[in-house]
Amino acid sequence: MASRWCELVCPQPKQVASESMHGARLAAQQLSRGRDACDVEAGKPCQEADGGGRVEAVAVTTQQHHSKPTSTFAQSVINMVGMLIGLGQLSTPYALENGGWASIFLLVGLGIMCAYTANIIGRCLDEEPSSKTYQDIGQQAFGSKGRLIASAFIYLEIFFALVSYTISLSDNIPLVFAGVRLHLPWLRLSTTQLLTVIAVLVALPSLWLRNLSSISFLSFAGILMSMVIFVTILCTAAFSNVGLGKHIPVLRLDKIPTVSGLYMFSYAGHIVFPNIYTVMKDPSSFTKVSVTSFSMVAVLYTGLAFVGASLFGPTVNSQVTLSMPPGLLVTKVALWATVLTPVTKYALEFAPFAIQLEHHLPATMGPRARIIIRGSIGSAGLLLILALALSVPYFQYVLSLTGSLVSVAISVIFPCAFYLKIRWDRLSRPVVVLNAAMIAVGFVLAVVGTASSAKLLVKSIQNGHVA
Repeated sequence: MASRWCELVCPQPKQVASESMHGARLAAQQLSRGRDACDVEAGKPCQEADGGGRVEAVAVTTQQHHSKPTSTFAQSVINMVGMLIGLGQLSTPYALENGGWASIFLLVGLGIMCAYTANIIGRCLDEEPSSKTYQDIGQQAFGSKGRLIASAFIYLEIFFALVSYTISLSDNIPLVFAGVRLHLPWLRLSTTQLLTVIAVLVALPSLWLRNLSSISFLSFAGILMSMVIFVTILCTAAFSNVGLGKHIPVLRLDKIPTVSGLYMFSYAGHIVFPNIYTVMKDPSSFTKVSVTSFSMVAVLYTGLAFVGASLFGPTVNSQVTLSMPPGLLVTKVALWATVLTPVTKYALEFAPFAIQLEHHLPATMGPRARIIIRGSIGSAGLLLILALALSVPYFQYVLSLTGSLVSVAISVIFPCAFYLKIRWDRLSRPVVVLNAAMIAVGFVLAVVGTASSAKLLVKSIQNGHVA
């Protein structure tokens, strides 16, 4: 049984297995563009000879363009579910409590929309066999401008995700190390800030990893952490003294714009779906994979939202782990899982930047110099993100802003626009109307949600400075 489970979900050289929003697959997919001598079937690294005859070995954890697809239906579902479940699950009880229980229809509705757009991404890939990535679809639809816009939003989402993970780390780590007091006279930082700095410094070496197999292992750890958090919430409801049945309002229309961003972030993952599609043995079953995966995730989010909101009521935190009763074993496990999750994400999220950076380095540069430049720039970037996260520690607003500003575009607006452009002459009028309507809905959610989240974020920053 254990070996079968590992076969399904453990990172394999020939399949996609990542919980990260972007992760090692995206990086390796970028890498594969410049690699010619690869033997993925044999589990060997790709090799590239530069002008000086030097050979670089990089373990590739994603399907190469020319290798044989190996992912089964079950593996594809696990990959997609693992891709979707992540940081967003922490905020679903808070979103439900603030939006009212009727907002669950918005959560389910967005899930249906995103399942549909995941499916049409597969149809866009059917049109052009050479298209393997989200950026490829953008170029297929709108040329170089489409690729540029898709890439810009992808990296913007990565940036916001890293900031959100770091804020989550900062919020949870003082509870993990309750009672610890740190003070450095030459640094005007609180204990929480110092603990966050230490945790980020511990994670920094992962940015220097060049072996993508190691990064893929971090991805699998991220999946486990997400599942552990979900299980601990259920255990709190079942075995703690905190009773269910707290009042949840019916609907708060004024909170819906912010709530929609939180819900939207929870379904973000479309930039990696092309990679899942291209490694499937039977791509024709991608529709079933999408429907099955989003159904499972929607059920999980709905259950978690109702359980968390019913447990903690109006006192529920933007991260449900912060509302769990202190002292319980399940609380400690949940907090540790939440703290460890960002540590598993930094290398995964940074990988696309690292690959692009190496492509722009001189071919004559030695491997040690490449590692130093890659690691130094990655470390500097992460420290910059750390400083920003400590300066803007407002998890719910940053997450909502990310969902409204970036995730809606990547998961709803862009896929529909790509699909209409690529298959315009073969689509029926109802399909055209449907996709146009989804673009309009996505645009409204993006504008209203971004305005609301940005306003609340600015207000929180101003209040923080005044305090």
